[in-house]
Amino acid sequence: MSMTIWLTFIATTFFISATPGPNMLLMLSHGTRYGWQATLATMSGALAGLGLLFALSAFGMATILATSATLFLIFKLVGALYLIYLGWQCFKAGSHLEMPNATADSAARRFRLGLTVALSNPKAILFAGAFLPQFINTTQPQAGQWAILLGSFFIIEAGWQVAYAAGGAKLGNWLQGPNRIKRFNQGCGAAFFTVGGLLATAQR
Repeated sequence: MSMTIWLTFIATTFFISATPGPNMLLMLSHGTRYGWQATLATMSGALAGLGLLFALSAFGMATILATSATLFLIFKLVGALYLIYLGWQCFKAGSHLEMPNATADSAARRFRLGLTVALSNPKAILFAGAFLPQFINTTQPQAGQWAILLGSFFIIEAGWQVAYAAGGAKLGNWLQGPNRIKRFNQGCGAAFFTVGGLLATAQR
């Protein structure tokens, strides 16, 4: 892999990962509620989910989703409904930072939530199937190229997740008083609703 191709991939992925989406929104929310260190469990789940999605892409799921309108519709509607459910949970939190029915000290629960949110986005499979292969030189051995691309992607993605969680933790220090917390919960709820709506209306 040439240095030019790798740097182009790094720059593109840096801005793609920075874009607020379901994973980053969850990191911001959990960073605010639990602090960035506790959110590491959420990040681990999200990264594991992305790894699983990339593995599915390698086995041809990206091609199936790209060609099957029905399957893609089912995937995206299920994902959208789950994100909307998370938005409703934020609204129900009201003037409390802790989500309803949440156990703040349950790392396993946060891991599962991060995993579920990551898996709820079929666009990630298409990203792996359509975006990453553009940087592969098919005339050269591919294993090393894939290792470089995936390693770089996960480092950048993890870095942005930490940044969002740390930003949320600082925001949590500012949230003093029920009115601010309530507005924050409403904002998070609206954001999840918006992302869920965008996913529901997304095209392949």
